[in-house]
Formats: sequence, structure tokens, C-alpha cells
Amino acid sequence: MNAKYLKLIVILSGQLLTIMDIFIINVSIPSIQRDLHASNGEMQLVIASYLIGFASFLITGGRLGDLYGRKKIFVAGLLFFMLSSVACGISSGAAVLVISRFIQGISAAFLSPQVLSMIQVLFTGHEERTKAMGWYGITIGAGTILGQFLGGYFSSMTLMEESWRLIFLVNIPICLLAVFFSKKILNESKVSAGKKTFDFFGVMILAAGLFCFTYALTMSEHQGIQIKSIMLAIISILILTHFVKNQKMRLKYGKSYLMDFTLFSYKNFNLGILAVSFFFIMLDSYFYILSLFFQDGLRIGSLEAGEIIVFQGFGFILASLFSAKMILRYGKKFLVTGLLLIMAVLILQILLFAGEIPFFVLCLLLFFHGIGVGSIIPSLANIALSGLPEGLVGNASGVYNTFQQAAAIVGIIVVGSIFYYFLGAKPSQQHYHTAFSVALAVNMICLFIVLFSIVKVPEHILPVAKRKV
Repeated sequence: MNAKYLKLIVILSGQLLTIMDIFIINVSIPSIQRDLHASNGEMQLVIASYLIGFASFLITGGRLGDLYGRKKIFVAGLLFFMLSSVACGISSGAAVLVISRFIQGISAAFLSPQVLSMIQVLFTGHEERTKAMGWYGITIGAGTILGQFLGGYFSSMTLMEESWRLIFLVNIPICLLAVFFSKKILNESKVSAGKKTFDFFGVMILAAGLFCFTYALTMSEHQGIQIKSIMLAIISILILTHFVKNQKMRLKYGKSYLMDFTLFSYKNFNLGILAVSFFFIMLDSYFYILSLFFQDGLRIGSLEAGEIIVFQGFGFILASLFSAKMILRYGKKFLVTGLLLIMAVLILQILLFAGEIPFFVLCLLLFFHGIGVGSIIPSLANIALSGLPEGLVGNASGVYNTFQQAAAIVGIIVVGSIFYYFLGAKPSQQHYHTAFSVALAVNMICLFIVLFSIVKVPEHILPVAKRKV
């Protein structure tokens, strides 16, 4: 095997862990709640704490990799992820599990930016980088499916009591293998040693602002919009505004900084951020309302609904397998086609979901939706990070992932609120279809913004490879 692709497998193991542990806990919630005698609020925090820790420290993780070495921070992230997974697996109560999940999320925030950064550094040519980003997309799809499968499998085991603990302990062998091979085969990369300073005060300001923002959004998702959430959101905006002013001042006077705002002078980075934000507003809100509509509107059982949604994952992985070749052959036209496919599926769902619909048609629609999504996601990061100087890629990776995570939560809250508004207090099946249709219309608007962003991407960012004669 090519040495670069062996390194890619090791790098992507970190991405697999971060994605898998977002989903692995969902199916296990009832058994965890029963065994730990946890309240509904505590279980909401168990789910949310990982996402809050993850989103709050992504930019910090990217900057640490730039300054102290991406390999070093990647390995440190793996070790802390493993230790926090052990803490989750042996938790004696809900409070301990919430804290352990939060630390696990911070560890994931150290891992994730290094993955994108090392791919950008390792694969310098457009063609090989496009192929590597295809595998990055496959990893996201595999982590999503594997997380849900392993969560259900371990939780249902009868060989031991409290078998849900295995959903965390399974991370140990993966982390150990990843650490071993990282030390053996990965090369170090970082910004020149002369700039090796770190803005710890900036970390505290940014982490506080992002913590308040993601906590307010995440708890609004679980508990509805409350005064506490609104106040936290306002506080987060004030803190983040101060952070921006502070960082610009430090850059102006040549002091150490956490975030380099010259990132936003690159057109492709701005377009990539715009595209990924609206794409994930669409994607996560879509899955949220789809699950509600299937189970409450169409009266489909949870197991059958899960089986249907799995077909989306299969389509995602299949598309990721061939997306690299198609991007190299057709460039932006392939991404436009993927977006139009998603739009077509949404329109068909609005039209067909009004009445009885066969099981295989539901599976087929979700499969094609997955193909559309898998065609787009790997290239969004490639658009945002292509052409950036090596000294900015870690910072850029952290910012990119932060926007992605925040957008996912915003989508669930905003589109979910629109869905519930049109649903009404005493919904009938017709009300469910109306609410679902309006929510999908909002998703269509998001996709048009993504389409606009991709059309505006400079041709040299996603050039069509010359065909061999």
C-alpha cells in the first residue's frame, strides 16, 4: 500500500472516533438512564456535554496543532479520548458521566482539526487531495452508521450487566492502535518555531463564548427556548464580539493570537464556510424532522424508521467512494448535480408523503438522498481549505469544524421550531404533512444558498483534471 494512504488510514481513525461517539450513545440512553437512575434532564446533558466540549475547543485544537505539532496534538488527543472513554465506561453516576463526556468532547476537538490539517499537508496535489477527501467522507458515513449499530448491539447484549458501558470501552483498542501507528509512521508538521507562542487568554475568552453559545443552543434543542437560553445566547455574542476585537488588536501589535482573521481574506474559505453552514443547517434539521414525521406522522415504528434511515447512510458511503473520480472529471458540475439530486428527493417527499407509501420507496428516496449528501460533504472542506498557507490550515480546520457543529445545532432549533409551529397543538396526519413540507421548503432555501456558494467558487479550487489520451 502507498505510504501516504497508510498514513491516511491512521489519521482517519481519529475522525472515525469523533463521529462514532456522537451517535453511539443515542440508542443506549434508556439502559443508561435505568442503571444510573438518572433524570431526563441529566440524560439530555449526557448527550449535549460531548457536543458542547467538542464545539467549544475546535479552534483551540487547530491552533495548538499549528504551533506545537499536529502529530503531537493528534496523539495527545487520542490518549485523552481513551482516558475519558474509560471514565465514561466506569461512571458510577450521571454527574460523572456528564463530566467525562464533556472531556471526551474536548479531546475530540483536539483530534478533529488535525485530521483535516494533516490531509492538506500530506496530499499537496489537487487530484490526490480530492481522493483523500473522498475517504474522509466515507469515514464520516461509516462513523455515523457504525456508531448507531454498535450502540444498539452493545446495549442489547445479555452476557454482562450494564453492557452499555462497552459503547465507551470499545474506544480503548482503537485509540491504542491509532497511537502506536501514529508514533511509528506519521510525520510532524507545524508552523515555524519562531512563532511558537500561545494565547491562553484568548482560549479562555473563546471557550467561554462558544460554551455559552453551544450550551444555549443545545439545551434549547432538548428543553425548548427559555429565558435562560436567550440570556446565555446574548452573553455569548458579547463575549465573542470581545474576542474578535481582542484578536484583531493582538494581530495588529504582533502579539500571540488564537485566531488569524486573514483566513477571511480568502474567497474560497469564505464560500466554503457559507456552504458548510447552510448545508448542515439543512442536513441535521432534516434528520430531526424526518424521524418525528416517520414515527408520529406516518406511524412508522422506531425500528422500521431506523432501518429506512440506514439506507441514507449506505447511499452516503457509496457516493463518497466515487465522488473523488467524479469531481476530478466534472469539477463543480458534479457538486451542482448532487445538490439538485437532494432537492429532487425533498420535492418527491413533499409530494409522495401525503398518502400511503410503500416501504421500498421510502428506502429508495433515503438512499438517493444519501448519494446526494455523500457527493457534497467531502468537497466542502476541500473548498474551504484549498490554497491556504500551511501556517493557516490548522486554524482554518478548527474554524471550519466549529461553524459546522454550530450550524447543525442551529438547524435543529430553527427548522424544528418552524416544524412545531405549523404542527399546532392537536396535530392530525395532515398537519404533520404540512409542517414537514414547510420544513423541507426551508431546507430547499438552504440548499439554494449552498448552490450559490459552490457556483461562486473560483475554477482553480476544483479544477477538472486533464484526461489521459
